[in-house]
Amino acid sequence: MKIKICGLSRNEDIDYVNEIQPDYIGFVFAKSKRQVTYDKAKQLEQQLNSNIDAVGVFVDEDIDSIKRLVNDKIIDIVQLHGHEDQEYIDELKKYIHCPLIKAIKVNSEEDIFNINYDVDYYLLDGKTPGSGESFDWRFIQKLDKPFFLAGGINLNNIDEALKIDCFAIDVSSGVETNGKKDKLKIEEIVRRVRNGSR
Repeated sequence: MKIKICGLSRNEDIDYVNEIQPDYIGFVFAKSKRQVTYDKAKQLEQQLNSNIDAVGVFVDEDIDSIKRLVNDKIIDIVQLHGHEDQEYIDELKKYIHCPLIKAIKVNSEEDIFNINYDVDYYLLDGKTPGSGESFDWRFIQKLDKPFFLAGGINLNNIDEALKIDCFAIDVSSGVETNGKKDKLKIEEIVRRVRNGSR
């Protein structure tokens, strides 16, 4: 099982992950308290260990902006977290050639039933992404693609999360203290995922 630490925005956040080595990190380009600009993401990416893939998180973003970030090698993977439909995804794929993640907000079983996007991965999240709120994991069913499990995962429920057959665990607020990334929490959650997924 892989682990993604999302919402990095400070130089020290990069120092933490370079030392701890999760599989993925996330830069949030959508409106958020964790939002980063093109220039900030570029500077952080230059500091990031090349073994770690950078995921760009977008909400209904202009395709040209995503294209620029991918082509300039600031991000390795694109995560679509808004109302992007298959038509948008098809248009985006004309310009970029990197893995795509489509986020699904889960309020009920129906939200997961019959999802079908031409992407590489899904990401299952709570109804308010970035809030630290989880959803009922009993809603999860067999999907046609590997998925990232997100939404309120923290040190209190990570052991339960590890019982779910997902491709990756995605954590943001669950490794923060007072709204800032906490090195000890990142270290512990990465350790638990590594130990629990053997």
